[in-house]
Amino acid sequence: MRKVAILQSNYIPWKGYFDLIQSVDHFIFHDDIQYTKNDWRNRNKIKTPVGTQWITIPCGTNEKRLIYEVELKDASWQKKHWNLIKNNYQKSPFWSLYSDFFEEFYLGQEWINLSHLNQYLIKIIAEEFLGINNTLFDDSRKYNLTEKKELRVLELLNKVGATHYISGPAAKDYIQEETFKNEDIDLSWFDYSHYPEYSQMYGEFIHDVSILDLLFNCGTNSYRYITKKKINALVTEV
Repeated sequence: MRKVAILQSNYIPWKGYFDLIQSVDHFIFHDDIQYTKNDWRNRNKIKTPVGTQWITIPCGTNEKRLIYEVELKDASWQKKHWNLIKNNYQKSPFWSLYSDFFEEFYLGQEWINLSHLNQYLIKIIAEEFLGINNTLFDDSRKYNLTEKKELRVLELLNKVGATHYISGPAAKDYIQEETFKNEDIDLSWFDYSHYPEYSQMYGEFIHDVSILDLLFNCGTNSYRYITKKKINALVTEV
């Protein structure tokens, strides 16, 4: 069985994104589709003493672009984001374990492409910080896809030899389960609930924040908090 997930790249995504990565054999970045404003592609949340705060990469207002076409024209956001992360997490238990990497990431080079930035950071965090080493990372652009929406997903799955597709629950709006049955591909909906809480700074626990929060608070134990009982992780298999 070859389990595959297909998802757009996000900016420093939350722990559930990495849980999905570790649950499959083959994870495909789907960045040759429409870029959407005010979405996870270019922003995420961190925790602060006064609640959560969005940190957003400025990408302009043009929506007539694919995700991989989004160029970053002004690098001033990099220092701003680093300062926000540093100011809110430098007193966390494992700040020193990761701070050198993120300081270099934000201040050591100028990022000019959103997709490149996101994919690079996701792979580093998954492989080097969370120890997810059994998942193959891939990019949908390699496959010269021609279909749209559900048929596009099926086209890609067939090209990579998938036998089992694990999808986020949001895709229920347009995916027809019967179509996957007809292609002999098992379909499961990923369940992002039931994650354990961890020792988190700044009051009441909040799940839906960037993976940075988990890394800085839990260090090398972070992987334990993106793994739940797999009976809860895969549901509605058809």
